[in-house]
Amino acid sequence: MVWDECSWRDMGPLIRLETTLTGDRYLSTLSDHLHSFMSIVHSDGLGQFQQDSATPHALTVATNWLQEHSSDFRHFHWLPKSPEMNIIEDIRDALLHAIEKRSAPSRTPMDLLIALQDS
Repeated sequence: MVWDECSWRDMGPLIRLETTLTGDRYLSTLSDHLHSFMSIVHSDGLGQFQQDSATPHALTVATNWLQEHSSDFRHFHWLPKSPEMNIIEDIRDALLHAIEKRSAPSRTPMDLLIALQDS
């Protein structure tokens, strides 16, 4: 699984998640990657963070962390199951299409991560 942050100003790095995403791992990902990305790309505090309603995203620890950092960026709440309004689905589809068009298929998880990063 990979995790990424994107903005109308920049794309963040793809983060490879080696195991199932739990609440604690998601909290760690937010604090290790999202906060630094938002503080660099949106130093004006006008950045907005969007996530879907996956279980780890909706846990109290993640919600509390986002509230604690609300002065650094806003947390934009999307309605559940609204993919037509969700930029994440469009990016995922574009990446999948780019991967499918590659001449050499990815054989290992690391090959796939490199292909995704290249795309």
